[in-house]
Amino acid sequence: MRLLLLADEQESMIEKYLDKGTMYVLDDNGVKAEIVVCDEGNGVLEIKNLAVEPQFKRQGYAKKLVDFVCEHYNKDYTALQAGTGDSPLTVPFYESCGFKRSHTIKNFFTDNYDHAMYECGIQLADMIYFVKTL
Repeated sequence: MRLLLLADEQESMIEKYLDKGTMYVLDDNGVKAEIVVCDEGNGVLEIKNLAVEPQFKRQGYAKKLVDFVCEHYNKDYTALQAGTGDSPLTVPFYESCGFKRSHTIKNFFTDNYDHAMYECGIQLADMIYFVKTL
């Protein structure tokens, strides 16, 4: 749960998808990162959680997990999507992995979380969805 909370700050939100998702852990002489994916129907797989241990960030572990999911599921799904806050950390990451902006859910973070969430000093409000064709 500690690693999951790095990507999603509220345990009750994690519990909404954890049981219906599949988690993969990247172990490289110890756990470095994890990803949780869920079947959203109609050929769409969604990344619900993607986190890297803080001391191992910017070493390619998150990209390796995204690449693994793309390769592992490309015969069963047509698209991989991910929702994230409008942050200068996460938006460029998904774009660098070949995702394109899809749609926005206004006020997702302010409406669904019990506390204000900040990334890089910016309060997260809207959920930005990205999609990548598999």
